[in-house]
Amino acid sequence: MLLSVKDLTVEFQVGKQAPRRAVRGVSFDVPPNRVVALVGESGSGKSVSAMSILRLLPKNARVGGSIRFCGEELLSMPAAQMRALRGSAISFVFQEPMSSLNPVFPVGEQIAEVLRAHFRLSRSDARARAIELCAEVGLPDPELRVASYPHELSGGQQQRVMIAMALACKPKLLIADEPTTALDVTIQKQILELLARLGRDHDMSVLFITHDLGIVGEIADYAIVMQDGEVREQGGVRQIFARPAHPYTRALLACRPSLDQRPRRLPVVADFLSGRDLAADSMARPPRTGGDVILEVSGLHKSFRLRDGVFSSRAVPAVSDVSFTLRRGQTLGVVGESGSGKTTVGLTLMRLHEATAGKVLLHGAGSPTDLLGLDEAGMMPYRRRIQIVFQNPYASLNPRFTIGQILTEPMRIHSIGGGVAERESMAAQLLARVGLPVDSLRRYPHEFSGGQRQRIAIARCLTMRPEILICDESVSALDVSVQAQVLNLLLDLQDEFHMAYIFISHDLAVVRYMADEVMVMSQGRAVEIANSEEIYRNPQNPYTRKLLESIPRGLAGRDP
Repeated sequence: MLLSVKDLTVEFQVGKQAPRRAVRGVSFDVPPNRVVALVGESGSGKSVSAMSILRLLPKNARVGGSIRFCGEELLSMPAAQMRALRGSAISFVFQEPMSSLNPVFPVGEQIAEVLRAHFRLSRSDARARAIELCAEVGLPDPELRVASYPHELSGGQQQRVMIAMALACKPKLLIADEPTTALDVTIQKQILELLARLGRDHDMSVLFITHDLGIVGEIADYAIVMQDGEVREQGGVRQIFARPAHPYTRALLACRPSLDQRPRRLPVVADFLSGRDLAADSMARPPRTGGDVILEVSGLHKSFRLRDGVFSSRAVPAVSDVSFTLRRGQTLGVVGESGSGKTTVGLTLMRLHEATAGKVLLHGAGSPTDLLGLDEAGMMPYRRRIQIVFQNPYASLNPRFTIGQILTEPMRIHSIGGGVAERESMAAQLLARVGLPVDSLRRYPHEFSGGQRQRIAIARCLTMRPEILICDESVSALDVSVQAQVLNLLLDLQDEFHMAYIFISHDLAVVRYMADEVMVMSQGRAVEIANSEEIYRNPQNPYTRKLLESIPRGLAGRDP
């Protein structure tokens, strides 16, 4: 056996408190030339288990049990021998490449550094090998890319650089910790295919860590499902997909939206663990009947000025001639890869970017108002009618404010409520509406999980009682089960307040579940707009078909 983990336990000592156990009695094996997946939500212990293998945990961690690699015990291995093992026999690809790559060195130098450290190569030989590795992982123009800095590469290219670094010493085991979580579906598919091919070509095993069982079905041979620091189920991937034994596994499989159907509600983990009857929720959701047109966008353009030199600049178009209408109570899904212009559309509608040309007509009781023609003072009353939920709940909440302050500040600015007491009462009601306890008002953002923070961000938008809510990749960073909770919440709020949504995402399965109409964007243009059912059943544009083909489909997407 290449890697054997037996009865692994990990505790963290925080101050004078009792040790907090993160992993309890975890055991699994990784055979040679196989892909093994560790699956679970955030906090399940999967990343802690993987970091234990290379002894990369902080000093306050206490690790017990046994981890044997090629027959050698890693937990008692001398530090110098362990350092030599890292990168040469076992390599690690982290989730966020920009946090792992040094921003002040070209990527070629960072790959070459690994080679010089382990093989004592000359600078020229190490650079030549770095170019070969960049070519192997599919970086375009590798001779030029080795001179690029991390910020000059896209997210997918940065992840390819990380994989090239991990492969530099031809390891026997590659540990990949959520390497595709923040990537577009097309780039995600490329990275998954790359890892599978490299594993075959290099006779290398892969320990793949993810929260998405759809990905596991496409890449892995064996899966270990973890929850609350314990293994709930493990076995062959085909067996787990066909006959999941544990309710938690069944929940992970069912939480992700399907391309084939739109149920009334998505199941969540608590439903399966409690044994609740899901028959009513699984019934097909009837199409929404939209009301009057509330937003009319025509000929929207947005360009950014980029410097060409010390005294010159040029206009780079981000959005070109985008037009659409939005009706009350309905959802327009906006999909596309990173750089397609979908987020720029949302920010321009909010006047967080100033449009280069076009009209954005907001309909109401009187004649429509062109939001792009208003000055800042004139725009202020309309900001209450359009709100936005940003992608990153960690960055969109002020860490110095309590949740009560975060919710009452916009009320105070827009003179909502008769005083402090009334605003706090309204804030408490909104927290209850998004499923959070009232005592959350006195707590700070860092005390909440990602899903809870996104609920707080949604509650903050609701303080304005908006007519239009723009959701900008608002569930893309969440676990599938938490994602299901937030999507159910958004649908409930839409039914209650009759809001219109602009739902921006690169995930077509999520958009399929949420949207009544879909606009597909590529290179700043709307290449296809159609009814949700029609666009998924009969896509007309080749780019739309490419996006649909890239969605993880579990075993159905696997080569026979």
